Amino acid sequence: MINDVIKKIDKIATIEPNRIAYDYLSKTNTYGDLKRRSDAWAHKIISLNLPTDSPIMVWGGQDFEMIASFLGCVKAGHAYIPIASYSNAERIAMIQEVAKAKVILAIDALPEINLTGLQVIKPSEVMDGTFEIDSQNFVAGDANFYIIFTSGTSGLPKGVQISHNNLLSFINWEMTDFALPDYPSFLSQAPYSFDLSVMSLYPALVSGGKLVVLPHDVTENFSQLFLTLPKLKFNVWVSTPSFAQMCFLDKTFDEKHHPEMTHFLFCGEELPHGEALMLKQKFPHAKIFNTYGPTETTVAVTQVEITDEILNKYDRLPIGRAKADTKITIDETKGDHNQGEIIIEGPSTSKGYMNNSEKTAKAFFKKPGAKYISHRSGDEGFLDNGMLFYRGRIDFQIKFNGYRIELEEINHYIGKNEFVDYGVVAPKYGKDHTVKQLVAEIKLKDGIKERYSEAEITKAIRADLAKNLMPYMIPQRFVYRETLPISQNGKVDIKAVIKEVNE
Repeated sequence: MINDVIKKIDKIATIEPNRIAYDYLSKTNTYGDLKRRSDAWAHKIISLNLPTDSPIMVWGGQDFEMIASFLGCVKAGHAYIPIASYSNAERIAMIQEVAKAKVILAIDALPEINLTGLQVIKPSEVMDGTFEIDSQNFVAGDANFYIIFTSGTSGLPKGVQISHNNLLSFINWEMTDFALPDYPSFLSQAPYSFDLSVMSLYPALVSGGKLVVLPHDVTENFSQLFLTLPKLKFNVWVSTPSFAQMCFLDKTFDEKHHPEMTHFLFCGEELPHGEALMLKQKFPHAKIFNTYGPTETTVAVTQVEITDEILNKYDRLPIGRAKADTKITIDETKGDHNQGEIIIEGPSTSKGYMNNSEKTAKAFFKKPGAKYISHRSGDEGFLDNGMLFYRGRIDFQIKFNGYRIELEEINHYIGKNEFVDYGVVAPKYGKDHTVKQLVAEIKLKDGIKERYSEAEITKAIRADLAKNLMPYMIPQRFVYRETLPISQNGKVDIKAVIKEVNE
């Protein structure tokens, strides 16, 4: 049972300073390195005299300096906000607007952007050395440990606040309910701005394990990926189902070539039956776990081991039973036939969205007499003898390649384009009920088609969207129509468009 994340990691570093903590494409760092460097970051951050509870933005990729700076932030008493350095520059400004952050740690070089009112700290400004950090400074209890920013419907992202207590609830569950090996080596593939990364990051570090990094730029390049993956040695795989599905293209992705692999942990999107079956065939002795949970409830709150019995019993796989400290109920007023909105109550539920009381009130509440906060997930599902089944999104929020995307945010920016009269994005679903493609259905302004080719129009809209959206949010296909279905209130009928795209 872990009682303090930071102290537990430091204790391992003190007892076994030479144990490997981080392996970035064969470049390794020890727990001793992690303690020294995180203490150095904490010393630097404390010297800035930031206001209490002021969050710190961290811009970078997946190298060792990132996790050292994360721990430096929380040792100094401040939550960190991870921002992937493949994001566009505008994301920094949007997050700062919401979070009111005063400092950004530029682990990677920052893009050209106006950073008025934001202090930039680079790794070169953080002196190496041995620093004693008072544990009284450490983030603890209900104080924010990290803040993950998701997409928002009005253009501004939402900051999900995860406290130290929230994180402890998640870590202790993963450490006890997944039959993990001693000193586990975790695949660290998800970018740190994606909360799936936490499924590897802290369970590895509090157990004296190792993080084996597969960087974002490698996963984005098939030839690089299939050259790199066979060389990595780890026993706990963590990813979205879609990433694992991509790895099926690698002929060496099987038990013969990865005999050390003992566990597969999936989260972030629905696990298709066919993929789980193929994984069973490729890794017959590994345990496969399907998990579920919104970012707002700290990574995941349910799990089920996908056994032969489960595969034979269900065509569409269950997403598991709730962890012991968490209660899941179904709000059937948001559905029918015993289905409805999934409501999650427990100690890993966030206190809400940072500096956004309106959206917090809509998504979080506390039942009379309840000990913990409840979260309205926006996901539709049902319970069968305690086993939870997922059936899709109630609103227009989807999961695509593991990323949570609000369609209305993309629609917002499409509508601002000078060529567009109005347009919406629709998810195109595959037979396994997962999103395979984002399709933009657009009505252009009068005269545009006569002046430009469709290729020129698409190129211009893509470039415009890239200024405000993450790469994974830009539609893969653009369809130009004379009319789009209109609802009774005079707006584009998004549900009708989604139905048409999937017919």
